[in-house]
Amino acid sequence: METPAEVDYLGGKPPPAIRDSIDSHIAALEKRFGRITACRVAIRQPTGHHQTGGLHEVNIHLVLPNGRDVNVDRVANDDERLADPSFAVNHAFKRARRILQDRVRRMQGRIKTHEPEPLGTVIRIDEPGGFGFLQTPDGREVYFHRNSVLNDAFADLKTGTRVAFFEEEGEKGPQASTVRIAGKHGLR
Repeated sequence: METPAEVDYLGGKPPPAIRDSIDSHIAALEKRFGRITACRVAIRQPTGHHQTGGLHEVNIHLVLPNGRDVNVDRVANDDERLADPSFAVNHAFKRARRILQDRVRRMQGRIKTHEPEPLGTVIRIDEPGGFGFLQTPDGREVYFHRNSVLNDAFADLKTGTRVAFFEEEGEKGPQASTVRIAGKHGLR
């Protein structure tokens, strides 16, 4: 880390066991993900309030390169195990690890993305035969059968209708295995 970790234990110094635990968690995060530029941990001891009495609250703020950061500030008020400061610190760093892992995947571009369904336009329909053809944005023609149209909407199709489809290779060329009528602003 570029700067030493700041640990605020309700304005005082944390007990040595807690500080050692925080340092080992930070070291583990750096070893696993690297490039954490700064870290601030704030621990609030239990208060005498009725609803949250006896529970520790741990907030973690990690600063990453390129202005990104990870914040852990949510506390489960109904978990009695948070009365133990060691458990509260471990629990907060576990959440920080999960959030950091997701953030690093996004930064590295390893997030799974789904290809949008291609959109096409119906160009010919043979109602008695129960089939038709649609045109893809790149100008290709794709065959579809009435059974491929979702929600029994084959009768609703007309020349010029916008549809989303899933294309596969058929016996005689490309065909749409699924056809769904697109609404005014996308799919319906």
